[in-house]
Amino acid sequence: MDLDTVRTFVVAADAGQFQEAAAELAVTQQAVSKRIAALERELGVRLFTRTPRGAELTIDGQAFLPHARELLRVAERAVSSVRTGRRPLRVDVIASRGAASGLMRGFHRAYPEIDLDVVMLFDIETAVAAIRSGTIDASFRAVAMPGRPLPEDIESVRVLDEPLQLLTGPAHALAGARSVTVAQLAGHRIWMPGIVPGTEWAAYYDDLVAEFGLTVEATGPNFGSDVLLDTVADTPALATFMSEQTRLIWPVGHGLRRIPVTDPTPVYPHSLLWHRDNPHPALATLRAHLGTAAAGHDAAGTWAPGWVIPR
Repeated sequence: MDLDTVRTFVVAADAGQFQEAAAELAVTQQAVSKRIAALERELGVRLFTRTPRGAELTIDGQAFLPHARELLRVAERAVSSVRTGRRPLRVDVIASRGAASGLMRGFHRAYPEIDLDVVMLFDIETAVAAIRSGTIDASFRAVAMPGRPLPEDIESVRVLDEPLQLLTGPAHALAGARSVTVAQLAGHRIWMPGIVPGTEWAAYYDDLVAEFGLTVEATGPNFGSDVLLDTVADTPALATFMSEQTRLIWPVGHGLRRIPVTDPTPVYPHSLLWHRDNPHPALATLRAHLGTAAAGHDAAGTWAPGWVIPR
């Protein structure tokens, strides 16, 4: 159904005269008559009866009018949902309990008037494809993996270096330490079933293992964080890495320990990705907000993969 004919019908119904409707729509009276006639043919009913005073709605016209108004309202909402500056800013944060989600919560507190849609995509290829198609406006990722550079139309800026911590159960050999060096981790089994080959976080841990000779195991199915915490709490031989800002809650009886890693401190580098031609005004606001926390990368005493591009 053509929306112009529906809009013409509604304006004519409100005006009561085709001539006044034509003036409001900035078309000729003949154009109004043709549009109404086309709509009547499509519906198979008469919508107006001509009278000396103008045009009156028939019974069918009266029945169709509220639905015609709703059609126009739905069309306007559809346009508004994708119109730059009027639709929400759509941002991918990977996981709801991670650092990127915390950054977006801080942005929302600072700019509550900006509408947000927060999504969680799986890997960097999916995120980049969504950015290029306009499905999302930005994504938090670690970039870029060796041999897989970002497309030329995708921009990125490093916004946060997040330290890793060691998470152990109460019976682990390192559970009593206030901090541990990377060298002390050699020979200990670090279990991370969430590592998926081919992802940017898998590349990060591959480089960490290669650099420091650590033992990181991704064996077994990934049943989620609850099972991971249960297993680490009950198994003295296993520990896991936990990002500093990851928000997790476990039973008091687990006795889990979060232990800083030092000399050097491995940091996970979060970057914001976006399309260089994206005109959404809130995207510039988000970039400026994150820029206040973007200093201090590659600080002394920290380690991040050499393939990260801090641009």
